[in-house]
Amino acid sequence: MLEFVNVSKSFWTGKQRKVILDRASLRVELGNSIGILAPNGTGKTTLINMMAGLEKPDEGEIHRTCRISFPLGFMGGVVNRHTGTENARYIARLYGLDADYVEAFARWLCGIEEYFDMPVGTYSQGMRARFCFSLMLALDFDMYLIDEGMPATTDVEFNRKAGEILRERLQNTTVVMVSHQAAVLEKFCRSAAVLRDGQLTMFDTLEEAKQLYDYQA
Repeated sequence: MLEFVNVSKSFWTGKQRKVILDRASLRVELGNSIGILAPNGTGKTTLINMMAGLEKPDEGEIHRTCRISFPLGFMGGVVNRHTGTENARYIARLYGLDADYVEAFARWLCGIEEYFDMPVGTYSQGMRARFCFSLMLALDFDMYLIDEGMPATTDVEFNRKAGEILRERLQNTTVVMVSHQAAVLEKFCRSAAVLRDGQLTMFDTLEEAKQLYDYQA
């Protein structure tokens, strides 16, 4: 379970205070994937980061009683001066997983060959994206956090393999996906919420959320 209880979050932009959440409450039970519709600039990434524990609320409480992923595509634990092998084994130990398995899985999926044994800092942007995404899929979570739809790289074969693995994984887990487009949420989310002006309004169905979202646009 993931729960927000009267959570507030805001930033000072230099000219004014930007409110992301204003005493918002939300509960995500395992087995009930949720989509959150939010216009660009409303704080989608901040919301996802708070769910993952990467950012703290100004007020209120966030409760996590299951294994929640970092946002797909994010890998704050990767160290540029270390090789892909060293990073994969470090992340495995961090999550209490078998280092040999995580290394082998990530090496197979990302397909960067000899670069896996080179420092991550030498990777191109595309190779780094594939490496980080492969590491994320090597880990096992109860709930996955996705910011703006399924991550993708410029490598078609990697996208196919990774996409198949992720879709299979999401059939047996729970996903929280945040996007400014309802079509992105349809494949994975049963219920939905709308985030606008700091208010998080929950609905039983994505269609209900979409009606409010389109009306307010």
